[in-house]
Amino acid sequence: MNKKNITAIVLAGGKSSRMGSDKALLLYNNKTFLEHVVCAIKPLVDEILIISKNKDHQVDDCTTIPDLILNSGPIAGIYTGLKHSKTENNLVLSCDIPLVQTSILELIIKNNEPDKEVVQLINEQNRMPLIALYKKRLAPYFLSQLKRGERRLMHATKKLKTKEVFVKKEENAFLLNINTVNEFKTLKDEINN
Repeated sequence: MNKKNITAIVLAGGKSSRMGSDKALLLYNNKTFLEHVVCAIKPLVDEILIISKNKDHQVDDCTTIPDLILNSGPIAGIYTGLKHSKTENNLVLSCDIPLVQTSILELIIKNNEPDKEVVQLINEQNRMPLIALYKKRLAPYFLSQLKRGERRLMHATKKLKTKEVFVKKEENAFLLNINTVNEFKTLKDEINN
């Protein structure tokens, strides 16, 4: 797929309540988590939208956009990104996966199909709706979910035409979500060994 036909949407506006500090700005290998995610996406897209109201989340030439609907979780972030995107295909990532690799994101794009609404990664334990490709045409659907009070992305995506791309065991390490202080400490300890 031509990079002109795909936009990246990085969700960085969460509360990071389990971490106790802003996950997007955590430093790992002298770069913030957000910078790591942006670096992995950059070769694949022309435009990167960072969904956040925090001015500190500005990275390079990315566009930072606040949530259109506040305090409503990742569904609101995806909705905001899709509303602002100029492309039908949108690679959506959370900001808390600092080890993510461009090659894994390429796998999602290569598995895109016109009739599928979502292409997401899956492994033995989890579906990964926050490392996935979403079609712009889903914006009204996510808005309707928010109006109904739905905040659970897993629940909202169950009703969509989804293609799941299985991740090899050896690639799981690149998809780790770092949500807690202990997970972050483990990540830093591993790099220092």
